[in-house]
Amino acid sequence: MNKDLKVVVIGAGSSYTPELIEGLLLREGSLPIRELWLVDIEAGRWKAEIIYQLALRMVERAGHSMKVILTDDRETALKEADFVCSQFRAGGIESRVQDEAIAAKFGMIAQETNGIVGLANALRTIPIALDIARQMEKLCPEAWLLNFTNPSGMVTEAILQQTSIKTLGLCNVPVIMEQSVLKVLDTTADELFFQVAGLNHLIWARKIQYKGQDKMPYILERAITDNHLMLPRNIEAFDWSPILLRQLEMLPCAYLRYFYTSWDTKPKQTHDQDKPNRADVVKEIETKLFDIYKDPNLDVKPKELELRGGQYYSESACRLMNAIYNDTGEIMHVNTTNHGAINGLPIDCVVEVSSVIRASGAHPLRVEAFPQDTLRLIQTMKTFEQLTIEAAINGSVGLALRALTLNPIIESGSSLELALKEILEQNLDATPAFKRDDINRLGGVKE
Repeated sequence: MNKDLKVVVIGAGSSYTPELIEGLLLREGSLPIRELWLVDIEAGRWKAEIIYQLALRMVERAGHSMKVILTDDRETALKEADFVCSQFRAGGIESRVQDEAIAAKFGMIAQETNGIVGLANALRTIPIALDIARQMEKLCPEAWLLNFTNPSGMVTEAILQQTSIKTLGLCNVPVIMEQSVLKVLDTTADELFFQVAGLNHLIWARKIQYKGQDKMPYILERAITDNHLMLPRNIEAFDWSPILLRQLEMLPCAYLRYFYTSWDTKPKQTHDQDKPNRADVVKEIETKLFDIYKDPNLDVKPKELELRGGQYYSESACRLMNAIYNDTGEIMHVNTTNHGAINGLPIDCVVEVSSVIRASGAHPLRVEAFPQDTLRLIQTMKTFEQLTIEAAINGSVGLALRALTLNPIIESGSSLELALKEILEQNLDATPAFKRDDINRLGGVKE
């Protein structure tokens, strides 16, 4: 590329958007952005308007020539775009609150991207993501879609398999892991080789090398004694089993607690009148953030945004945009097509893996063979993802149930059918591919 850029943000009313704007402004010398289009739907217009006014103040403070446009006309925004950043939340925070409440009611882990809540999120999100990608095929077929809409891995795979759009998925979890290791080793990124592999929210650090030395054993011991140093803000403090971590000889991401310590995790995720679910906490944080964003004197990203739990999402998007535009060849951790990087998975499925980023896209680094037990878990969860994607596209209640039955953190049986029934009923308006008659058959109703 050698041109001024048009960047489009889908879901601009997200509380993360100020970080994205900050990152773009800091890269004025390397990313010549002509226009930044902020897009949201009518229901999110009030948030997007607040973000838009803050964006104008930030641009003015930076003295940048970038033009900022707010619209709910996605078609006009996408026309001839160069980069599209997807960060929308299908159904808004209210849908997440309702999903987590249903999961907790049935004694299930209530977490946005795992188990039945993760499935509900995917069912709402994937059809919208495909609509956006199909619009891009007509309006900006050469643009890059940078997706950090959750569940990022499944959304990215659906887009890559169903459309021709160039797409990479992003997640802040591997970045948080890497940043934590940098702090523990008191070093900088240019002195560290940090390689991750797996699936979105199901990754392990496979190599941690500092000045040519293997630091994995040291980092594992630190994770055993000071695990809070490695955690995203949206994951409560917990302890790894020292025996398990030393035997694994690789560092699991924090979300693997739902698999390695599911029995300990479940009581904390089930309904407690005195303790809100994470979605309730996020809703409160977002309310406070937007009150802060309204301040007409605010013209920088506020520090309070760090409380939101999504650190480095937008920073990663800016890095990735820069790496593609300038063909830098830097290593980033992205959701991309496997291409044999992880043995034992289909070459055309999407994995989360450390990759060399060029103008042509992501080139995943080959990973040493996973231990058989870990590989089986990855394979199982990849099948769960693929069944979920197919269920979302086809509106299949049976496939959704099969996906959940396969998931190792879900207990199957009649209560699962009842939980899925409530989830689908709650989301019926947002998932029109599902038919009420099919939903009604869940829960042991005999035909």
